[in-house]
Amino acid sequence: MKSGNNSGLGDDAPALLARIAAALERLSPPPVAGLPVVAAGDAFVWEPVAGGLIAVPSVARVPLSLLKGIEPQRDTLLANTTRFADGLPANNALLWGARGMGKSSLIKAVQAEVNHTRSDKLVLVEVHREDISTLPQLLRLLRASERRFLLYCDDLSFDKDDTSYKSLKAALEGGLEGRPENVMFYASSNRRHLMPRDLIDNEKGSAINPGEAVEEKVSLSDRFGLWLGFHNCSQDDYLAMVNGYAAHYGLTIAPEQLRARALTWAITRGSRSGRVAWQFIQDIAGELGKKLD
Repeated sequence: MKSGNNSGLGDDAPALLARIAAALERLSPPPVAGLPVVAAGDAFVWEPVAGGLIAVPSVARVPLSLLKGIEPQRDTLLANTTRFADGLPANNALLWGARGMGKSSLIKAVQAEVNHTRSDKLVLVEVHREDISTLPQLLRLLRASERRFLLYCDDLSFDKDDTSYKSLKAALEGGLEGRPENVMFYASSNRRHLMPRDLIDNEKGSAINPGEAVEEKVSLSDRFGLWLGFHNCSQDDYLAMVNGYAAHYGLTIAPEQLRARALTWAITRGSRSGRVAWQFIQDIAGELGKKLD
């Protein structure tokens, strides 16, 4: 009886299999970093392909006191975040509405405000929109930690053929494991239901059971217990933002001139918002040779 390798690959089989295994290892993403790195800071970006949690040494944010025209939203989100940091019941939050009105800025500013007098810092973790499908992996990683985590996704929305919203639904509520007690999720979006309005309308017109189809699309936003709406600001609110920034950064310009130029800037942009106010201040600061530190 003939003995030997029965795989059909001959004597080269072990070497060939080793090369295949090495190639598959190179194609697979690197292992996700463990939790010890979390002890080193209070802000991270979730990068599953690059290795896991990447520390952010300096977060780009403005002080909470400089966010004008959104006082009710500010107070509500701050109270909710403080309760979560204290280990009390709190809600996932969806900040939706007009662009440039400080939704993402508010989330970052609130985390800094909550941590201002705390020794047990609340950890902010930014999750990119394209990595939403890896949320279950991140939650399993964070579940074992004693620290508390605020996951944050900016400009969250989903298109017609995008099914990753189902991963988010399961992560927020309804999955077998459930959301870890030490994790909260905040998202900002221009859309209240995170789906295009025309997509929801199309579902109504083309589905066999329109009600069920629409419910599937809008049920994601229902997973957020706290909804905070942001609307276009008034002229007074816009000028309050400009004056607040100018005073904070010590820009020496006559109040009348500052007001006139700020209004002209808004007219040329065709809108008034916190973002427009900040862009105007950057322009004035550059003109005055003043750094915005």
